[in-house]
Amino acid sequence: MKISDFNSFRVAIKFGLLCCCLIISQFVEAQEVAILKYEGGGDWYANPTAVPNLIRYCNENIDTHLLDKPKNIEPQSKELFNFPIVFLTGHGNVFFSDQASKNLRNYLISGGFLHISDNYGLDQFIRKEMKKVFPELEFEEIPFEHDIYHQNYNFTTLPKIHEHDAKPAQGFGLFYEGRLVCFYDFESDLSDGWEDEVVHNNPPEVRQKALQMGANIIAYAFKN
Repeated sequence: MKISDFNSFRVAIKFGLLCCCLIISQFVEAQEVAILKYEGGGDWYANPTAVPNLIRYCNENIDTHLLDKPKNIEPQSKELFNFPIVFLTGHGNVFFSDQASKNLRNYLISGGFLHISDNYGLDQFIRKEMKKVFPELEFEEIPFEHDIYHQNYNFTTLPKIHEHDAKPAQGFGLFYEGRLVCFYDFESDLSDGWEDEVVHNNPPEVRQKALQMGANIIAYAFKN
């Protein structure tokens, strides 16, 4: 091989490696999360500043590379599989069609993750609808030894943002073949704690704990 040909080959290799790095970088930067737009009349759009604030917190504190704005995604959509984690909240009725239930199940058992935040009044509806998704599973209270409570921040109790019925904050989960596929914060109101400070006037330390727990949830979803 001539020296000129060898130098051209080296340049081509370097260019190819640079392109690969740029593609990988773009892929990392393109990570997205989504909010589940369910049917049934419940306010799936509640807490509009919550997830964007959590995204910002994660990007600034746990070295994630998430797009600033979450997407709104329907549970029956094929695009659901593009997101490592989806969030669901609200105060009222939730309804999953057969198609939505099947698609959500396939998403979760294929590596996806669902975070549900009870915004007060959601419990009776979401438990019934998640039974359509996993009829064989029951929500289990997650012990505080579980990894989700010890990602970037350590928790021995679940943050309680707002008082509802004088019940303790609890973290429930659905485990499929030993893997946690859904985290459900009950009587905690984590997503309220992620909202802009002016929305609920929560003390800074309360919001900080909520955001830290939210960051743990995102970190866990990405690793598992």
